Amino acid sequence: MEKSEIYLSVIIPFYNDEKKIHNLEAVSGHLKKQAYSYEILAVSDGSTDKTVEMLRNMMPQIPNLRIIDRKENKGKGYTVREGMLAAKGKVRLFTDSDNGTDISNFDKMRPLFDQGYDVVISSRDKKDAPGAGQKFPQPWFKRQLGNMANLYIQIVAGLWGIWDTQNGFKAFRDYAAERIFKISKIDRWTFDVEVLSLAKKFSYKIGVIPIQWVNDPDSRVNIIGYIKSLFDVAGLRWNLMRGKYN
Repeated sequence: MEKSEIYLSVIIPFYNDEKKIHNLEAVSGHLKKQAYSYEILAVSDGSTDKTVEMLRNMMPQIPNLRIIDRKENKGKGYTVREGMLAAKGKVRLFTDSDNGTDISNFDKMRPLFDQGYDVVISSRDKKDAPGAGQKFPQPWFKRQLGNMANLYIQIVAGLWGIWDTQNGFKAFRDYAAERIFKISKIDRWTFDVEVLSLAKKFSYKIGVIPIQWVNDPDSRVNIIGYIKSLFDVAGLRWNLMRGKYN
């Protein structure tokens, strides 16, 4: 299949997620109903359980599924980058394996791409878009940490007006994905902030859609991860100031 024939690429990072493989059925079920062409890229970040084996077993039931089986764990940012650069779609969307943001939300993104947006992200914060929220919220302390971290991100990374930089459901036109992810450097959780900062740097038009997000109680982000993310954002600012992305 030629690159120009695929409209949408859906990139899903997996790391020891054998309990979440069944979510692929919901993604595939929605995409099969659409008129546009698509592919699904399942990218394993050095999984050591049965994730890859189960993905391969599902290939007969999941049309247009491609698997990238990397043996070394390098982080979610690295994994999404790998999928974005291997994708063939005119639009490239990454989403989480827990299906916290339902794939049907891409239907809200399509009109924005038709209107000329280069990047479209989802938000759980009503300050970004009316109607946004969380069906099953995170624990109180995580919400407070998230609010404080977001203010820090807006100030340090220059992402004024974006109140939810971290939700794992973001889509890029092919040229934007290739330009941004070829030079991105952050391999772990804070990669979302980096790619949005680069989109701003390159003056790409960024759209936001509201979503109703479902919290995954099996989330692997902990307090240590939050602290490391703050240092990553400071490093991002330093790299931007020194012209490391030029």
